[in-house]
Amino acid sequence: MSQQHSDAAPHPARAAPGGRPRDKTIDDRATQAVLTLLGRGPYTALTMEAIAVTAGTSKPALRRRWNSLPGVVVHALISVLGTTPTLDTGCVRCDLLAGISNLADGLTSSSVANALPGLVSDFAGDSELKAFFFREYFEPRRNSTRAALERAIARGEIYKTIDMELTPDLLAAPLYYRALFGHQPIDAGLAERIVLSVLGGIASPDGNRLH
Repeated sequence: MSQQHSDAAPHPARAAPGGRPRDKTIDDRATQAVLTLLGRGPYTALTMEAIAVTAGTSKPALRRRWNSLPGVVVHALISVLGTTPTLDTGCVRCDLLAGISNLADGLTSSSVANALPGLVSDFAGDSELKAFFFREYFEPRRNSTRAALERAIARGEIYKTIDMELTPDLLAAPLYYRALFGHQPIDAGLAERIVLSVLGGIASPDGNRLH
């Protein structure tokens, strides 16, 4: 069951009022606290109070940065997974493998994946939270993948006619699917298998650096 959050939608971190110096370590401590608590229990058990205590800060300090509990969790998600993981190496396979491996590693090396089902459920009742998630995390990562695909098109490695909305989905969806449902593991070779499977459908005959 989704958590019910009565707070306003999350916002990026804001400066402390009254001219007080802002404690820049709280952001990192809050992220670590979220990961620690998700490693101990489910997303539905998270509270701002528990995060504050674990981070060694206060609820008001957290609320000055994020107006809601999901806002803190989205911040932790961004901190772990990043927003621009796809490199520019001059090789489409290398670029995409770096980006998808980043996602796979983040989902398996931390407890952040434990929050995904609850966050997705929260989106259904909170359009502002969903917009925040898409703006701050989801779309930047997709744009990183699109940029790699556009570079590959310019080099003649993949077809110019690929669907630029569908292809990023094909690359990332298997990882999110397994993180959400847990029906199969995110194993060490999955990222490479995904990339090679997708490239098998979009590589041009002249692509010469896919393997």
